[in-house]
Amino acid sequence: MNGYGGRILRVNLTNGTVTKEPTSPDVARNFIGGRGFGIYFLLKEVPKGADPLGPENKLIISSGPISGMMIPGGGKCDWTTKAPLTGGYASASMGGHFTAEMRYAGLDSIILEGISPKPVYLFIDDDKIELRDASDLWGKATFTVEKQFKEKLGEEFQVAVIGVGGENLVPYACINHDYGRQAGRGGVGAVMGSKKVKAIVVHGTKSIPVADMDAYRKAGMALYKACKDSEGLKDWTRYGTTIVVSWCDEVGALPTRNFSAGSFEDGKNLYGPVMREKIVITDKGCFGCPSPCGKYSRNKKYNSYVEGPEYETIGMMGSNLGIDDIEAVAQANLLCDDLGIDTISAGNAIGWAMECYEKGIFTKKDTDGLDLKFGNVEATFTLIEKIARREGFGALLSEGVKRASKKVGKGSEKFAIQVKGMEQSAYATHNATAMLLAYMTCDVGAHHNRAWAITYDLQVGREKVVPEKVARVIWLQNFRPMFDVLGGCRLQWVELGIDRDLYVPALEAITGIQRSWEDLDKVGERIWNLTRLFWARENEGFGRAWDMPSPRFYEEAPKSGATKGQITKLEDINRLLDMYYEQRGWTSDGLPKPETIESLGLKAVVA
Repeated sequence: MNGYGGRILRVNLTNGTVTKEPTSPDVARNFIGGRGFGIYFLLKEVPKGADPLGPENKLIISSGPISGMMIPGGGKCDWTTKAPLTGGYASASMGGHFTAEMRYAGLDSIILEGISPKPVYLFIDDDKIELRDASDLWGKATFTVEKQFKEKLGEEFQVAVIGVGGENLVPYACINHDYGRQAGRGGVGAVMGSKKVKAIVVHGTKSIPVADMDAYRKAGMALYKACKDSEGLKDWTRYGTTIVVSWCDEVGALPTRNFSAGSFEDGKNLYGPVMREKIVITDKGCFGCPSPCGKYSRNKKYNSYVEGPEYETIGMMGSNLGIDDIEAVAQANLLCDDLGIDTISAGNAIGWAMECYEKGIFTKKDTDGLDLKFGNVEATFTLIEKIARREGFGALLSEGVKRASKKVGKGSEKFAIQVKGMEQSAYATHNATAMLLAYMTCDVGAHHNRAWAITYDLQVGREKVVPEKVARVIWLQNFRPMFDVLGGCRLQWVELGIDRDLYVPALEAITGIQRSWEDLDKVGERIWNLTRLFWARENEGFGRAWDMPSPRFYEEAPKSGATKGQITKLEDINRLLDMYYEQRGWTSDGLPKPETIESLGLKAVVA
């Protein structure tokens, strides 16, 4: 089958068996790969009501037809599971070089099922596949383990590894790769930890069959040329995602002190040029990337090295905690990566705790003696460690802000910044109605990468509540995640302005199947509806109430910054949802209608 390795690796951890089965041409046609494969297998194979940390849940790692190919950004794979953080659908995209080696080993997907009786790692070297004892690795930090594997097996082996956060089943534990890339959100690392899998190491030497090699070369070169010719390439390569920090600060989107504002008075100390001058050593890219957004940094203050920080970490571990020192943010980044927890959720949880402390809900007696005022760097470092180990006060924060605030009460639920149990990522959405709607309806919870709509808010008027905004969010939700399906990075399209039509001939040359963006958008819509149906299947009473944002965004206007005094009214939030559900073909409670399921050809999948 052109464009595919042709095999799915199934690993039964309970009895220690590994088997291969053919990739279904019908599934490849209808769901393509990546998170398309992920939601298909999740719905078909994980029984209703499965414990996210139990043996019935599965961790599904899937590549796409662009993964491992000489296409800009072809280094992505998707990690799908039932989320321990939310109880719903989790999908985490990971860059780097792991997916290329997975493809060269002839694998389109790896499915981990059951629970191992002891710590193991999955070893893949082409057709040599084994579960090996990892007892001596359990308890070790991610960088240490990856380094050990590289020294033992060779640089060509690619490693995905959990830290102590995953071992301790922190619901927002991540999976690390390449000393700084993560499958970060929803708790995929906790699921891997629950299965007692410390790492997956993979190396392959096989070729991926291509339908038309000459057309593939031509299409790939056209994409690389478009990247090279882009006006934005120079600045993007120099600053990567940190280029966004100053922009967000200026427009009121930079989360500040637990999202109480969108502009930080000391934000300039965190801007991209400051970071470049103070700590960045060089640029770092993923497989096949012509526009390396990763920044490898030397932190002189803490005598450490780290990839990053990226924008999201700067927002959540910097301004959101009232911290204005880029070196401190970089160190927090390093601690989270090495311990294996998501910087976004961790920063959000710490921000919530700091606000609780400053409002008198917590005292030092509650916080293990920590002075949790905003801006306290050392307290932040200590809490990261405590969260990953689920020790003391950190055990509460490790649950995530939805569960933690429900336990604490005292009004703290109103400033727990989350949707569906997922901590909101680093865009403040005071009076930014399209971006707010994107967070509210995101299929994993309050995550930005499915529909980065805030630029559209500024383009058409941030306060407007109109059908065109809703349509834009839906278009983005159907289209942007297609990069996760294809196995490629969206940033060339987002930041360099690459024409999306250039990807179509590349896909056709690789697979031999002619597809238009109209066809691909329909696949995206099919996947979006399936993820919604999964949420409804797994959560009794799921519906409109689950899409509501934190009251902070409709009750408390910022007192400073670019959005001072601005707010989105609750009635407008409900109007946005009404329009969204109608345009999606869903009920007024946000569930796909039978005729919508029928029109998308999904009856057999959800039967």
